[in-house]
Amino acid sequence: MRSFLPLSVTAPTRFRVPFLTAALLAIPATGAWAASPDGSPIAAPATAAADGDAPPEPRVALHAQTTYVWQRKPAFDAAYTGPNSLVPTRERSYSFTATADLAVRPWEGGQLHFNPEAARGVPLSHLAGAGGLSNGELARSSGSQLKAYRARLFWLQRWNAGGETEKIDADFNEMGGTATARRWTLVLGNVSLLDYFDPNPYAKDPREQFFNWSFLAPGPWDYAADARGYTWAGILEYRTPQWAVRGGRGLQPRESNGPKLDRAWQRRYGDQIEAESDLPVALPAGPLRGRVLWFRNRAVMGAFDDAVALGQAAGTVPDVGAVRRLQTKTGWAVTLEAPLGEDAGVFVRAGRSGGRQETFAFTEIDRQLSVGGQWSGAAWGRPADRMGAALAVNGLSGGHRDYLAAGGQGAFLGDGALNYGRERVWEVYYRAVMPPVPTAAGALHSAVSLGAQRIRNPGYNRDRGPVDIVSVRLHAEF
Repeated sequence: MRSFLPLSVTAPTRFRVPFLTAALLAIPATGAWAASPDGSPIAAPATAAADGDAPPEPRVALHAQTTYVWQRKPAFDAAYTGPNSLVPTRERSYSFTATADLAVRPWEGGQLHFNPEAARGVPLSHLAGAGGLSNGELARSSGSQLKAYRARLFWLQRWNAGGETEKIDADFNEMGGTATARRWTLVLGNVSLLDYFDPNPYAKDPREQFFNWSFLAPGPWDYAADARGYTWAGILEYRTPQWAVRGGRGLQPRESNGPKLDRAWQRRYGDQIEAESDLPVALPAGPLRGRVLWFRNRAVMGAFDDAVALGQAAGTVPDVGAVRRLQTKTGWAVTLEAPLGEDAGVFVRAGRSGGRQETFAFTEIDRQLSVGGQWSGAAWGRPADRMGAALAVNGLSGGHRDYLAAGGQGAFLGDGALNYGRERVWEVYYRAVMPPVPTAAGALHSAVSLGAQRIRNPGYNRDRGPVDIVSVRLHAEF
């Protein structure tokens, strides 16, 4: 999600545009700016191509992106505030990320990708106080100092399995080329599971679409990742023109939302399997699409009921960290996508996890229903622009509620008390695409986005909020 670039950036305390300092724009390269910098799904966009018409596939490619997000919230009402609360005073926040994709194709069907990345940022309320956190570009590891690290290092291999030849478009973490409509794809290495599972075209990428974590993926899916959102994984997919199925296993963090991964992949892991298919519902822009995801995590986790029982017996505040043992956590998510036009459509997501164990790698959402959509600006003469609107209703399990009500602290939540209510997140955004700018590395594409969020019952607490958040996003890519 973030990238290494040779940048010199001063800490922005007000609205600034550090992405314009991206020196890589002057680097000659073979490649083009990507349209989806969070990592392309295995099912990369493909179009039919006649045999023999495809140009030679490039052996080397470079893509890069940089994104700056500024957010602000006014003061709001709160009956009380705890260690992991969204603070009720006025706050400002920013994040800056930059990512490069360096790729080589040693033979047909094989690709090796390396993503150096750099990030910095200061979140609202030290990234706490809500299930639906406000900026998908921020992670626990962010800080005011620019940090460079390896984000991804993986091998992608495709095998043709018959059918019409298709052209796969080049993209971030995808060199493009041709493949048959039926094919196998294997990915091995350091990746984000969000790159390959739940490829929702209308609510996925916090660099171009919705800002809030509630719309990055199904909230109850506690996908295996370190604090930055990456893991080491193996993923296998089989795809046909009408349906696809994929599965994968990733390393869990050693502790809840921790920076280091547990290498014991045979005993502690995160498994997921996903199936998607066109459904027999004809729409003007294409068929209705359905998707089902199931996950199973094994990790040394604490259970909320165990923590509450221990706290009551000892006469202390419950601590989920005191009752950790090897446990299994499962959950599911269902998605429907209805295309309305080119790069426009609506979606519905629903998901649920067991909710007995602590959140281990994503966010504190045990149940979720979300609905929203993305629309093109063609109706008002700006076909490249996009706007989106969505609502997410997030909930907690009974054990999770009892733990927080007794004063327990979670990975992101902990008001010290709880008057439970479902957390509701409304969000709208508008992304205005700027004219491309020629550079030595190719055309520079950029966009400016404005967004607004309202979070009712932040942290599932009726005694706090609502909270209003405004956002400005600057994004550039080649």
